[in-house]
Amino acid sequence: MENTSVERIISIREAQKAYFATGETLSISFRKKMLRKLLDAITKWEDRLSEALWTDLHKSYEEAYLTELSIVKAEIRTHIRKVARWAGRKKACTPLKLFPSRSYIVKEPLGNTLVISPWNYPVQLLLNPLVGAISAGCTAVLKPSPYVPDVSKVIEDMIAETFDEKYIAVVQGNRQVNAALLDQRWDLIFFTGSPALAKTVMAAAAKNLTPVVLELGGKSPCIIDETADIRTAAKRIAWGKTLNSGQTCIAPDYILIHKKIKDSFVKAFAEEITNLHGTDIKADRHYVRMVNDKAFERVTGYFKDGDIIYGGHCNAATRFIGPTLIGNVPLDSPLMTEEIFGPVFPVIEIDGDPQTFRKAVTDFVNSREKPLAFYYFGKESDGWEIIRRTSSGGGCINDVIMHIANENLPFGGVGNSGMGRYHDKDSFEAFSHTRSIIATGTWIDLPFRYMPYRMFSLVKKIL
Repeated sequence: MENTSVERIISIREAQKAYFATGETLSISFRKKMLRKLLDAITKWEDRLSEALWTDLHKSYEEAYLTELSIVKAEIRTHIRKVARWAGRKKACTPLKLFPSRSYIVKEPLGNTLVISPWNYPVQLLLNPLVGAISAGCTAVLKPSPYVPDVSKVIEDMIAETFDEKYIAVVQGNRQVNAALLDQRWDLIFFTGSPALAKTVMAAAAKNLTPVVLELGGKSPCIIDETADIRTAAKRIAWGKTLNSGQTCIAPDYILIHKKIKDSFVKAFAEEITNLHGTDIKADRHYVRMVNDKAFERVTGYFKDGDIIYGGHCNAATRFIGPTLIGNVPLDSPLMTEEIFGPVFPVIEIDGDPQTFRKAVTDFVNSREKPLAFYYFGKESDGWEIIRRTSSGGGCINDVIMHIANENLPFGGVGNSGMGRYHDKDSFEAFSHTRSIIATGTWIDLPFRYMPYRMFSLVKKIL
């Protein structure tokens, strides 16, 4: 895919700056109209987007719709319904000392925004932030990933057909294009990707004190207590780890399991993989492939970091990696220090009584960077206790992934897994500035605030 030139990036940026200054994006009617246009465009381009997702990632139509298209459509519908209420001027309480003033909270768009998305969910993770930008009244430049060229080209064509580029535009290319984009001044940068690249984004943003939303990743733990329902845990974890072939920022990354139930879990996991994908996983059209050869080589490289206790099948020609469990993993190996982003699962055994197990789990999680997600299988009350003693962007008790499926919940990271949040009202808030306004009547002008501060003893009592 051809890189967008620096000159064109600057031209688009200047055109969007001038367009935002006209105030046309501010009205609620305009925002709703643009949201409906985006919703109609996704419906019109659904087949082409799905075909591109199949070409780039071997993602089936069903998975594409469930994990990409339907999520964006639901987000748009929510914003159409609620944006007028979110954006409306709201009264705030005014203390007596400010009489005869009235206080208001006003939401205003941040302005010209940049959205940089990754390749793993290339439709959802580019267009969901766009919904927030439109809803808040901003303009947006969208930068999709070059690793999914078919999807990126279809999105470019869809956006060009739907919107004027002075309002919303797509630019294409590699990290040189990212660097050129980050050289420009924006009112917000919304970045989804790795913590390593986020540091580059944040450093560039710091030059202009530009606010950022960083949706990152990390190693999300999956804890399986001895009180867990093994069959249910195996089924849900097998689904969550093979969804998009593990190329999901909130995929369970490693397992901490009670030694008593490890063998039972491995057996149940193998059976549930067969239930999900059949005896020949390579033939299952719902099983996604690694995005490119580099990703295939990186993920299969983890095989050497321990003993394969299930799976280990792969095919370089088709970039296929089957679900794989690996035991006896050194805690300082790459498999336990790098985000896996593939269907390979290190399994760490922990022994001891319930209290010892939970303390060991808590200490282990807290000794590492804060993850984007946290998963616990076992007695719910014990799950809440471990959650209280740890930190993560989000999580589930006796489930995986599903917290992202509730559009009423905010989504975001903490610490090394990101900053800021979005979905529902939080998407609107991410692209908005909250402005405080005092409106003071002129029918009376109390003298107490003016020098030389007469009747100060009375003023002290009021304050």
